[in-house]
Amino acid sequence: MSFSPTAWRALIALAVVAVSLYVALTTPARLGLDLRGGTRIVLETRDSPTVRADAAATDRALEVLRGRIDGLGVSEPSLARSGERRIVVELPGVQDPRKAAAVIGRTAQLTFHPVLGGSDGPPSRPAADGSRVLTDPDAPGSHLRLGPPALTGDGVEDATAVLGTRTGQGWGVDLSFRGDAGREWARVTGEAACAAPGDPARRVAIVLDDRAVSAPGMQNGVTCGAGITGGSAQITGGFDATAARELAALVKGGALPVPVTAVEQSTVGPTLGEEAIRASALAALIGLVCTGVFIIAVYRLLGLLATVALALYGLISYAAVVALGATLTLPGLAGFVLAIGIAVDANVLVFERAREEYARSARRPADLRTPLRTGFDKAWSAVADSNVTTLLAAGLLFLFATGPVKGFGVTLAIGVLASMVSAMVITRLLAEWAVRMPFVRRRPALSGLARTGRLRARLTRRPPRLMRDRRRWLGICAGLVLLAVGGIGVRGLEFGVEFTGGRVVQYAAERPVDADRAREVVADAGFPNALVQTTGEGAVTVRTGQLSNDQQERIRGALTASVGKVTVERDELIGPSLGSELRTHALIALGVAVAAQLLYLTVRFRWTFAAAAVVAMVQDVVLVVGLFAWLGKPVDSVFLAALLTVVGYSVNDTVVVLDRLRELRRAGGPVALADLADRAVAQTLPRTVNTGMGALFVLAALAVLGGDSLTDFCVALLAGVVVGMASTVFTAMPLAVILPSRYPEATGAAGTRETRARARNRSGAVI
Repeated sequence: MSFSPTAWRALIALAVVAVSLYVALTTPARLGLDLRGGTRIVLETRDSPTVRADAAATDRALEVLRGRIDGLGVSEPSLARSGERRIVVELPGVQDPRKAAAVIGRTAQLTFHPVLGGSDGPPSRPAADGSRVLTDPDAPGSHLRLGPPALTGDGVEDATAVLGTRTGQGWGVDLSFRGDAGREWARVTGEAACAAPGDPARRVAIVLDDRAVSAPGMQNGVTCGAGITGGSAQITGGFDATAARELAALVKGGALPVPVTAVEQSTVGPTLGEEAIRASALAALIGLVCTGVFIIAVYRLLGLLATVALALYGLISYAAVVALGATLTLPGLAGFVLAIGIAVDANVLVFERAREEYARSARRPADLRTPLRTGFDKAWSAVADSNVTTLLAAGLLFLFATGPVKGFGVTLAIGVLASMVSAMVITRLLAEWAVRMPFVRRRPALSGLARTGRLRARLTRRPPRLMRDRRRWLGICAGLVLLAVGGIGVRGLEFGVEFTGGRVVQYAAERPVDADRAREVVADAGFPNALVQTTGEGAVTVRTGQLSNDQQERIRGALTASVGKVTVERDELIGPSLGSELRTHALIALGVAVAAQLLYLTVRFRWTFAAAAVVAMVQDVVLVVGLFAWLGKPVDSVFLAALLTVVGYSVNDTVVVLDRLRELRRAGGPVALADLADRAVAQTLPRTVNTGMGALFVLAALAVLGGDSLTDFCVALLAGVVVGMASTVFTAMPLAVILPSRYPEATGAAGTRETRARARNRSGAVI
């Protein structure tokens, strides 16, 4: 028994939709910290005098940190090594990064010392024999002289915060020792028990990072020489519940093999994350509805079926994200919504091609299956090329971006692949079913294929002759590029903290705050050079250089004292070394993007076409960067994501027109290349306009509803969509006509002479 291609498509579509529905209903999404709230800390290991901070040492440090964080009771923490020396720590629900950073970043050298007696001297570093003087934890004004350490924290098997299990008073930490450490503990306590009651030597000091945290004395029941057996002990000393848990986490985690330093830190409040989810979901819904209404108006019945396929695209994309365990971030949600426009593009390419095939037929066939099938077959090349270019941009984002922006690359790539399934399988299945219906066959105009469309009809009546003035268009585009470069040179770029290092904290006040008053408060708190901005909704944003957690808390306290209760909505800290590294990665990503697109297009097209597309792409990038320079908008990692998306979209749009030009050249005939370029533009312009409208609906919804964090992202993409459509016509196509004339491609001497003769033709090379 054999299945037809339609039956296979039906089985594949049914299986994909069924699996996606099951996964979406049974698997919860893994939300990033920017959506559910919490703290993200990136730690970098450093070389110690005895240990090199290589990958092995970083892995050991990661396991120590995991033990400490587990002891803090954080729900669903995430720790992962990034590169050789970095550890990414995500702590959902943790809103105060000071305590978390203090606990996980300490080296936590735990030692147990016999007390030799009291001391009148100040605290001191260890002497040659290991003895030292430290402050008495039970009497801050007194000091103890300690002997060499008898055992270290490596001998501690477990540490648990408990509420007075032995003493009946307050919180403490129960310790259990492993192996020889338990016997050593019995020896030390046995020697201490031999001292007279009240003698400091009857105590054993527990020292953590050069500070005596406890110095318990031996009770009368402890036998001289025998000590505390059983391999257990308890640290007491007036702890509250939080302090006991933190100490237990440090002791249980043990010592870090190498020092660590926080190079990045970000905190997002839970309210901000919830608002972002609601706003993005609403933007996705509005964008999908507006896009659906538009394509239904343009393509009628097939537009309605494409809208159904778009809804299934959303289901497939979401299921793929949760099935892969990918973390859904705020930029990731933007990528998910933006991919709706990509899914529309494939449908528009097919439908416009089918319309052309229908109009080209000598007799308007009642059977719409032939033009529809031809439309899918001929559109495949353009769909594949345009999606590959977008996947290249998404892959670069995944490789070079950090944090939430990496999630944008993931969801964008998933969205592109899902759009292929949606358009080329599901939409095709529904469309072929619809055009076979007798009701549609009797009324072909209902399908949407029999309508030429106003734009196409006008272009057919009066085809444009744009390539006649190709040098003028290139001159105008060069002028715009110079204007953009002038903005970069004159105004400069406002780099975000990701690229410069520093700290940005967004506070939320209960009532609107005057900007001058906020600046005065921050300056009085000791930060006169801080950049302070406010909004009418009570948000205060403070940007400074390097700022410690305690200094940030001082600013928050000063604002609270001046304007009422203030909470931290968003807090981002980037170290100077990481900022420099991210700038380098951004430049590398853009350079690799240009090279990758050039290489791919050279393989798929002739090199002159590839060069034309890449020049147009670089022009789009420069224009968007120049726009941000003139507007004074921040250039940060989210902007980088938008810029790489513009790269993909620009090449996507150009590839569609170049693909049509290549097809027209293959058709043969003594037609000038400039005229063929005009035909290619005219034949693909309806697709360009309709796809652009779909993207604009989605981006406008995100810009209005996505919040401050996505507004600049959408502005960059909106600008990229507009200049991308223009650069295809006014930069890429003129170059695609000029370059073959300057650099003819031929095989053999005869071919070379013929090609050169054609190159001298005033209207361009002929085929």
